[in-house]
Amino acid sequence: MSAQSYQNYIYRPARMEDVEAVTDLFNVCSMEEVGAAQFVVEENRTWWQSPGFNLEADTHAVATPDGDIIGYADIWDVEPHVRLHGWARVHPDYRHNGIGAHLAQWLEARARESIPKAPADARVVLLQSVITHDEVSQALLREQGYQLVRYFFRMVIELDAPPPEPVLPEGITIRPFIQGQEERALVEADREVFKDHWGYVEQPFEEEFARWMYRIDNDPDFDPSVWFVAVEGDQIVGMSLCSPKMIEDPDMAWVNILGVRRAWRRRGVALALLHHTFGEFYRRGKRRVGLGVDASSLTGALDLYKKAGMQPVRQYANFEKELRPGVELSTQTLES
Repeated sequence: MSAQSYQNYIYRPARMEDVEAVTDLFNVCSMEEVGAAQFVVEENRTWWQSPGFNLEADTHAVATPDGDIIGYADIWDVEPHVRLHGWARVHPDYRHNGIGAHLAQWLEARARESIPKAPADARVVLLQSVITHDEVSQALLREQGYQLVRYFFRMVIELDAPPPEPVLPEGITIRPFIQGQEERALVEADREVFKDHWGYVEQPFEEEFARWMYRIDNDPDFDPSVWFVAVEGDQIVGMSLCSPKMIEDPDMAWVNILGVRRAWRRRGVALALLHHTFGEFYRRGKRRVGLGVDASSLTGALDLYKKAGMQPVRQYANFEKELRPGVELSTQTLES
């Protein structure tokens, strides 16, 4: 897509030299949204170079005639191309003049380009998520034909005292994952865990594995000592994969992925993983741990986190626009 001017703005794909300006835009928006900066240049630069992401085809920037970036959208679009995820931001000083609608329309047009890549009979949807107090963005999405389909929570526990010691079934232990040996087994276990999560669509293994390895190799905050696995013998049965800090709150650790494979559920493994995680971060001086959860989790994760002492502190609304009807390939309910 070549640059073009329209209503005094310039519309073009983002370029690597834009990464600082785009990060500044994100942080202006997040300061307004949650009162904290949530983004750093290094993470955005890493994201733009991720396997499966094409900066030229998958981003769209809006700039003033002077070159200031005031709007941005990107799309995550990987095989089997049935659930595409959009993201868009507009500088607060430039809202209510059509930029948000333009970005939404660009996202839809870009998503529709991938419909022929999806299985012929598959349903194809485009998703966007917004914080629930952002009523303007929700109204815009509804105007563009999106429907609210799900809520998600950010949950946090305040560690005012040492958490309970983990209680595990006989034969199961928790330890850090072994970098350089267990990556493939971990990805395989994660795929099995998340088959039971709403919206999951299986991707080609080698492509997903390449993205995992890229993140491991390029995340400056990656710390294998806080990637915890529950194991029985040499088999990974569950995991709690964490980051030692968050950009918006360096005093809070974050659980990126927590799950237990179906055959080992309802035996206390997930709660033990949480208690182990809380305990390790408490020993490291962290006094808050957070994570994200589907408010209507098919596996009962919300109840588990409440039982562990976590409370919702933020809510997000997931919106979906159907681009083509067909057979739903994503997980919507749990099989018996």
